Amino acid sequence: MHLRSICLFSLCALTLGQTAHTQTGSADKEPIQKIAASVDSHLAANQAFLEQLININSGTMNLPGVIAVKDQIQPRLEALGFHVRWVPMQQLTQRAGDLVAEHACPAGEGKCGKRLLLIGHMDTVFEPASSFQKYAILPNTEGKRATGPGIADMKGGLVVMLAALQALHDTGTLERTEIRIVLSGDEERTGTPLALARRDMIAAGKQSDVAMEFEPSVPLAGPGSASGQDTVSLGRRSSTTWHLQTKGLSGHSSQIFGDRLGYGAIYELARILDAFRRELPEEGLTYSPGIVLGGATAESNADQTGGSATGKSNVIAASAMATGDIRTLNNEQTERTESKMKAIVAQHLPKTEATITFDESYPAMAATPANRELFKQWTAASEALGLGPVIEAGPMTRGAGDIAFVAPYIPGLVGVGMIGEGMHAEGESAQLDSLARQAKRNALFIARMSQQPAGH
Repeated sequence: MHLRSICLFSLCALTLGQTAHTQTGSADKEPIQKIAASVDSHLAANQAFLEQLININSGTMNLPGVIAVKDQIQPRLEALGFHVRWVPMQQLTQRAGDLVAEHACPAGEGKCGKRLLLIGHMDTVFEPASSFQKYAILPNTEGKRATGPGIADMKGGLVVMLAALQALHDTGTLERTEIRIVLSGDEERTGTPLALARRDMIAAGKQSDVAMEFEPSVPLAGPGSASGQDTVSLGRRSSTTWHLQTKGLSGHSSQIFGDRLGYGAIYELARILDAFRRELPEEGLTYSPGIVLGGATAESNADQTGGSATGKSNVIAASAMATGDIRTLNNEQTERTESKMKAIVAQHLPKTEATITFDESYPAMAATPANRELFKQWTAASEALGLGPVIEAGPMTRGAGDIAFVAPYIPGLVGVGMIGEGMHAEGESAQLDSLARQAKRNALFIARMSQQPAGH
């Protein structure tokens, strides 16, 4: 654990629990009521703003669309007293860029309680060519659920964040709170190199004490009394893309398995993939081949979303390839899995060759004791607002995310945005009434963080 995280936990293990207890007392009722009233008073406007954002296509590769979303958010942050700057990344990473906003402490850095880092992204997985483009209320839901590209992941989270900040502003709390915001334009398809693509976020993390990622929350599924309850996560799995290439000798199919021509590229690929299936399993680990090509020739397209293969049924395949991903609970598991995969690939069938490479990856965010202390405060704030407890959702409920880049420096919470389902698929939806619930929880949690000493 990073030194700052150690210091934070040593201070928080006692302090956070005590503060959570005292702040749920009667002295806290007035601020709680004001926060709730502010969120409710702006709810109609915020729901309209959500629809407006969703109807702007901001697929990761639609750079003008991402910038158009930025242009809607920037003036709202400036009106709340944030200093906002746009950091273009197109020339560095071929992606849109970062919106960076800072709300300074009037008394000086670190003198307004814990320094908050709010994390989000403005892009979606739905490019202009997608048929899924518009916001709509779902039928037979009494107006309580809506659908649209990015409604949960995560334009809803952007609106939740703004609603919480507005409530803090309305109650006079924001003026004595130190907050940094970094909204990336490429979370769904990260630009490279990662050192540049996440430069602003990492820098902000090193200047903060607590991170909050406004990705969607997911309702708890399954049987039992907790089913359907709101959740927050304490960790995220990593995401690494791997590329497997095999080669063999081509010739007449009647000679396959022989001493001269061997097994061919496709059998070598099949051997490796099946060995992955049998030999790699661990708790929390998934690994999936997403694309497979093979034949006399096999070639992927430029963006590795497909490709072409040629061949005949009576010709031994000379070339084959597969691309997939790995998801791990922590970075040690990533390294261990990659090592095992390399060892499997090296055990060639006769007359074949194989290589595997790994792209730069999203690191994992492990659930730590410091994250768990923050979760206790989060659920205490929810209960103080009369919204009931929040349940922890494990890292298997979600994919990789930007907060993992700052996890080595500070603790954080994942999934404090709108509550939704079906992310990354047409028909993605969200619970509209979760906008107010999550905004209130965020506002009260931040207010309480501002009353606790900053970590140094």
